[in-house]
Amino acid sequence: MKLVTYRRDEAVSCGILTERGIVDIPSAWKGPNPPWSLIEVLERGLSSSDQLRRLAGPKAETILLDSVKVLAPIPRPGKVLALAGNYSEHIKEAALQRGFNLGLSDSPRLTTVPRLFLKPATCILNPGETIPWPVYSREIDYELELAVVIGKATKCTKASDAPSHIAGYAIANDVSARSVTFAQNRQKRPWDDFYDWLNGKWADGFCPMGPYLVTADEIADVQNLKMMLRVNDAVRQNANTSQMIYAVADIVSFLSYIMTLDPGDVICTGTPSGVGVATGNFLKAGDRIECSIEGLGVLTNTLGPRPEQFYEPLASQ
Repeated sequence: MKLVTYRRDEAVSCGILTERGIVDIPSAWKGPNPPWSLIEVLERGLSSSDQLRRLAGPKAETILLDSVKVLAPIPRPGKVLALAGNYSEHIKEAALQRGFNLGLSDSPRLTTVPRLFLKPATCILNPGETIPWPVYSREIDYELELAVVIGKATKCTKASDAPSHIAGYAIANDVSARSVTFAQNRQKRPWDDFYDWLNGKWADGFCPMGPYLVTADEIADVQNLKMMLRVNDAVRQNANTSQMIYAVADIVSFLSYIMTLDPGDVICTGTPSGVGVATGNFLKAGDRIECSIEGLGVLTNTLGPRPEQFYEPLASQ
């Protein structure tokens, strides 16, 4: 099933996307206490249930897709988790951009663990909306990623059991600010570059997500999905989820030993090679970024206008 969150006449609801349109879950619900959001659907364990499927039967009333505004499937996740460096070719291009050649004769999976960071829920942006250009960076980049949505509470779960904890998948764009204006005139300290990198992940709207949540049972092999990102129709990233260093099940398992994963938590599983920082080909105001992953649809957003004035570094005030 394709599950959506949408706005209609200023009211936000959740539904099942069919070829005929959207079946509104609360309206079609048989019995008391309908779920009013996809988070509630996940918390009740209904994401791929027969009960939910029956709501979308051939006689179900539908709402025309063109009459609603499709939102991110999980507009405000409890947690947005992300991985850095989960594709070998991306690790190589990042190393070369820094001026050294990184030899990877063996997969880093044999000698390392996933690199985890978090993004605030305010990063989530709806399909079709404009990505705000933050006032603290002049260099904005894109990162196509497969997003995993957790379906039930997950703690200390083995990789072999992890798939049963996944509700489904969506497309995400881990938008990144590759420089920070407040680094100017700053005294050099250890770890500043690392925290600058983290700051570059946290701006409002820096995680467009959507256009819908595809339930896990609809994806035959999550480790064999074609991925492509275009900027103004020009291909920038072209890869396959088979190229991940850490597979989806390994990622979910690893994170579950660090923290409890709750229904609706989103995990961005890393980006393949082809990002702008590798060549200096950053996004420009008005650029249209089109992200596609096989079976998950297309997520399109544009970058907003460049700020007229950037944030002045504290050292200059």
